[in-house]
Amino acid sequence: MLSTVRAASRHALSRGAIARSSIAVRSESTWAKVPQGPPAILGITEAFKADSFAEKINLGVGAYRDDQGKPYVLPSVRTAEDKVVSAQLNKEYAGITGVPEFTKAAAILAYGKDSSALDRLVITQSISGTGALRIGGAFLQRWFPGSKKIYIPTPSWANHAAVFNDSGLTVEKYRYYNKDTIGLDFEGMVADIKGAPKGSIFLLHACAHNPTGVDPTPEQWKEISEAVKAGGHFAFFDMAYQGFASGSTDQDAFPVRHFVEQGHNIALAQSFAKNMGLYGERVGAFSIVCADADEKKRVDSQIKILVRPLYSNPPVHGARVASTILNDPTLNEQWLGEVKGMADRIITMRALLKKELEALGSKHDWSHITSQIGMFAYTGLTPEQMDKLAKEHSVYATKDGRISVAGITTGNVKRLAAAIHAVKP
Repeated sequence: MLSTVRAASRHALSRGAIARSSIAVRSESTWAKVPQGPPAILGITEAFKADSFAEKINLGVGAYRDDQGKPYVLPSVRTAEDKVVSAQLNKEYAGITGVPEFTKAAAILAYGKDSSALDRLVITQSISGTGALRIGGAFLQRWFPGSKKIYIPTPSWANHAAVFNDSGLTVEKYRYYNKDTIGLDFEGMVADIKGAPKGSIFLLHACAHNPTGVDPTPEQWKEISEAVKAGGHFAFFDMAYQGFASGSTDQDAFPVRHFVEQGHNIALAQSFAKNMGLYGERVGAFSIVCADADEKKRVDSQIKILVRPLYSNPPVHGARVASTILNDPTLNEQWLGEVKGMADRIITMRALLKKELEALGSKHDWSHITSQIGMFAYTGLTPEQMDKLAKEHSVYATKDGRISVAGITTGNVKRLAAAIHAVKP
């Protein structure tokens, strides 16, 4: 009897030891020391969804919305997609650099059909604009002969620093936005370009600067080009909004084309998320202008070596849709009209917001709302005022005062103006 009790006791002790051991193992999880990261911009959308107020406004989404605040699929995209589906194409892999009909057309859209760059251009399809930036960052880290530093504007799209840091580049900043004028710090920008070490890399927003909506004028771009050339710097353009800023794809591409005309062999990241509404299709392109055909051949080989272990081959469906739009003359003309329509709606919303703020008797100068361009606007509101907008008026946007103008509609602009006036009387 006693031996049975002792055996049971030992069994219980053994189970207890095993349990304690299991707890110890669980407490020493492989991922126990992974820190909590900061909330992404998507946190704004989550807060918006949790708000039960019927007239809440979401100005944090970086995607176009129609005047009812709904996602918008371009009619030209619907037609092109129908054409792609009805063609019953196979689902074979594209080449490493993507769908050739797409990349050729994307190059013409960016550089112009008569550009001297087209015959010496290396271009690859990418996973939208972010993927293009990552390919570019990786190529520069591996092959750029100068410093592995890249200068980005202050401020810049939040993902720029992350993409380039993860590419192995060191991110530096140059002056861009003047918070006192809510405009461009042109003198500071040029001074920083001139003051950077010879042969540095500069990331430039081609149009519709994100997040400020502040762009240089054509004359200022000419001076920027001269400063970059004088410093022997390398220009890497991010063009995520071609056509979406002014309504003209040619006008928005002016900086890219001017730099090439002036002898800069630039790199370029393109996105078709905004101007074709192909957000989830992730359609983009990365290109480098080379000196000659031999250099083009060598650079192309190294781009393929980079892409292969990243994702091997890009997806074909979105590229086929974009290619159909770019290569079909009738569809292309329709698409250009639709792009202008989206740009015009945003320009109209800017004017309406300014008008409503002035009608409320605001003593502040709101001219920056209409002088800025593109999807986003820097309001000049402080983080505390943005908090008040969310908590007291159910208006959601980023803490830095950036709003997505695409989220403004004829139905909510009066309430938005009243809310802004209430937090900044």
